[in-house]
Amino acid sequence: MATNTKPTIVIIHGGWHVPESYKELTTALRSNGYEVHVPRLASANQVRPPNADLSTDTELIRGYVESLVEAGHTVLALMHSYGGQVGTNALYGLGTEARSAKGLKGGVSHLVYMTAYAAPEGSAMMDKVKAFGHMDLVPLAFDFAEDGSCLSRDFRGLVVGPGRGDADTEAYVRTFVRWNGRCMYQPLERCAWREIPVVYVYTTADMTVPLDYQKSFVEAIEETGLKVQTFELATGHCPNFTATKGVVDVINKVCNR
Repeated sequence: MATNTKPTIVIIHGGWHVPESYKELTTALRSNGYEVHVPRLASANQVRPPNADLSTDTELIRGYVESLVEAGHTVLALMHSYGGQVGTNALYGLGTEARSAKGLKGGVSHLVYMTAYAAPEGSAMMDKVKAFGHMDLVPLAFDFAEDGSCLSRDFRGLVVGPGRGDADTEAYVRTFVRWNGRCMYQPLERCAWREIPVVYVYTTADMTVPLDYQKSFVEAIEETGLKVQTFELATGHCPNFTATKGVVDVINKVCNR
């Protein structure tokens, strides 16, 4: 049984990222008293042609979080970018309220979307790009190989953005791996945000998931009658790296409400 009064944080990472990419954030959260887990998504295993996708990642994260909540942990899911698709798809039925109603301890207390996809059932990441009329930008932003794996054409400019020195940014980018880009075209089957409290962290200088995309996710959720707690960081797509303290401050505020 978990004894820490603070929730256990499970970071669900974004495309191209691996657990090492969140080293600074993980260290900062642990120094604030949190237990932190960063499972590596199977879609980032670098096998070619890719042998893992959204469904594989969903199964992995659901099993990982289930093991924690069944041990009595209260879990806060911190989802980054594509990690929002994975967490949304995986964590249904694991909320603290749903488990408490069954007489069970533990559960997921919050879904924290950190410039992440917070889409409904049946929606793929590329559907948002289509909705904003930006499909012509896809080949400019992403370098897809014939096997469907992909890289960004400009990790430093489009994904990371400003905020850190060149040497630090270069070291961060070196943690990135080739990712199964087909995940961006796969729709969600389930929708955990319908039953677990939602927090959204806007990043105002994001070049990968633009602010208007982010706000449209929140607007769509609130149109269903749910309330979303929002925070704003003046940084790019990787606040875990470029605004680490800001992310920790958000988590502390969410957990101390």
